[in-house]
Amino acid sequence: MRRILPLAACAAALSLIASNASAQVGLLEQAVGGYTFEEAAQEDPDTKDFNSDDGRLTFAIVTHTAGNGFFDPAYVGAKVAADAFGINLLMLGSEAPVDDVPRQIEILNQIIQDPTIDGLILTTPQAGAYDDIVKTMLDRGVPVATTNSFDPTLYNRSDISHTGQPSSAAAIAGEAIVNCLQEKGITSGSIILPSTTTLGNVEVNERVTHAFEAVVESLNEAGILDNFTVDAGPENIGVDVDPNNPTASIVTLIESRGDVVGAFAGNAFVTVSLGDAIAQLGDNGEICAFGFDLGPKHQELIETEALTGSLGQQPFLQGFWPVMQLYLEIDRNVAAANLDTRAQLVTKETVGQVGQRYEN
Repeated sequence: MRRILPLAACAAALSLIASNASAQVGLLEQAVGGYTFEEAAQEDPDTKDFNSDDGRLTFAIVTHTAGNGFFDPAYVGAKVAADAFGINLLMLGSEAPVDDVPRQIEILNQIIQDPTIDGLILTTPQAGAYDDIVKTMLDRGVPVATTNSFDPTLYNRSDISHTGQPSSAAAIAGEAIVNCLQEKGITSGSIILPSTTTLGNVEVNERVTHAFEAVVESLNEAGILDNFTVDAGPENIGVDVDPNNPTASIVTLIESRGDVVGAFAGNAFVTVSLGDAIAQLGDNGEICAFGFDLGPKHQELIETEALTGSLGQQPFLQGFWPVMQLYLEIDRNVAAANLDTRAQLVTKETVGQVGQRYEN
């Protein structure tokens, strides 16, 4: 016979269950300081009138090359963050498919004359080229954030946030070269690190140096360093290649050595040229070749084994975080905080995972 509980008993039981569930969840509505979290989460009423006093925040992001696709995910990331906080975003950059610092500076000099700009995000590939621009904005009280390339000597560097991958991450590629050689059973030959430094890009130079040192250290630990020639140029910042025709220049470099078994390139431009050179020579899968960045062309070269792999910088974060950082500086007075986007080593086995939702 089924027992039916009185209505009052049912109500009491439900009340007890709800009370216990609430206690278990541990919901918090008020801070120890007495204010509610709902109140504290609201935007400052003065934020939208910061600097330009026009009722909305306007940020500009300016890169040194918008013409090769690498920064596309960075612009997407910046827009995601801007849309989340109702920020008007100006996405600008050199139209060239290769680094074009003079054009970037031309754009920046126009931007700093715009009184509606409330925050500036820029890449700084050429050390010492951006000090006047940064000083002009900071003197006006407009916060600045840098992304991607890092200039350690930048004006007021310690008070400006930076989002990007440290040059030391290139050591991962250096180690990967030696692992690849061992997996292939290659016991001798030349390892080259081609580069072009016509723009004085300090960070690219440092990447090559870190990769070079990692190759040497890994070979030494394996006890086979004496069997290899590792060439990163006289200053260990890269073997110079022709910036106007890098692919042909690398083809010539490989042919002149005659025994190249490994290679590393320190930026997107030279990495693509390295892959194209290996493809032209028909050496796909034969040379342990690694590079930097993961644009569409890089991924194609990895798929065909013209490149063994490449290091991604997670550029979505390089756009997303600077916008967030500037907003936090304005709305919350949060001090500039750096974000290390780390290194994402991608090979043929993992390249299919890259590019999800416009990110690489």
